[in-house]
Amino acid sequence: MISKSITEKSVQLRPNAKINLGLIIKGKRSDGYHLLETVFIPVFDLCDQLSLRAIEGPESSLIIQGMELDGELKDNLCLKAYRLLKQQFPALPAVEILLEKGIPAGAGLGGGSSDAAATLSGLNDLFALGQSREELARLGAKLGADVPFFLYNRPLLAKGIGTEFEEIALDFPYRIKVVTSAIHSATAGVFGGLDHSGIDYGRDLRQILQQDAKQWRDLLVNDLEKPVFALYPELAETKRQLYAEGAVYAAMSGSGSAVFGLF
Repeated sequence: MISKSITEKSVQLRPNAKINLGLIIKGKRSDGYHLLETVFIPVFDLCDQLSLRAIEGPESSLIIQGMELDGELKDNLCLKAYRLLKQQFPALPAVEILLEKGIPAGAGLGGGSSDAAATLSGLNDLFALGQSREELARLGAKLGADVPFFLYNRPLLAKGIGTEFEEIALDFPYRIKVVTSAIHSATAGVFGGLDHSGIDYGRDLRQILQQDAKQWRDLLVNDLEKPVFALYPELAETKRQLYAEGAVYAAMSGSGSAVFGLF
């Protein structure tokens, strides 16, 4: 679970990032959603800071520090998470949410989803709502496909449109180096530009991950790298540099723009 310390009327949390170990496209549904397989790995040393404090009054507030985020404050996932719980618990008091961003947006690191999961978990603890992790995960799925993962916060295989989770036994003795940039990679645009003509839907991520890690460089792919690297060749150069530094494996996380290496 997300680490937290609780006082009588406030809670402080450190929502962490994630990387995607492989991202294999398995098809596309008639409604436009892509089917995929990926393994989510938590990255605990890359975090946001989140504080929730009970306040008097009818409206909750959100203050963001550290990095500017696109969009209206009212559309931030932290406030959406609060409103979702408020629907289920109408007596839920208003809160002041202070969010200090350390995880860049548009990087494929799940910062917004992690903040939403932390908000659900923190409010549940702060006001003793009695929701189990599974119940919070079901709520979180309404906010985004990645949100339930951050409520479990351990390596998990995601399938379907990214909302079906399975346990996976994974030997992972690696140090993770994440390289971020100022590039904001929009998930919808990346999936929209994906060319399915050369994609093999029959690949099995579990089988690939059972291979020696030295073979991952050739076998373990992120199918979204091709369209993103075409737009931003500097990210491909970052990946090459990580291999030059001795990474066992390097790849883009999610829909980018962060690139990571395993050492």
